[in-house]
Amino acid sequence: GHDKETDARRKAFSGWQVNEALLDRAARDVLFMHCLPAHRGEEISDTLLDDPRSVAYPEAHNRLHTQKALMEMLLT
Repeated sequence: GHDKETDARRKAFSGWQVNEALLDRAARDVLFMHCLPAHRGEEISDTLLDDPRSVAYPEAHNRLHTQKALMEMLLT
């Protein structure tokens, strides 16, 4: 959602990536959350969204239903 800031963000966050090795250093019950869209290979590793500790897709799915309920409430 910040496409105009892409170059500045790449420079600011170069060398920083959430990956499996980082999660391995966290508590055993850690869960990776992301509001999506995620940029695989940049902000997160290529395979992190598929890791069993990732709940990014269920999070996005739940957010969809929340947004639909909010729209219904506001429009009725």
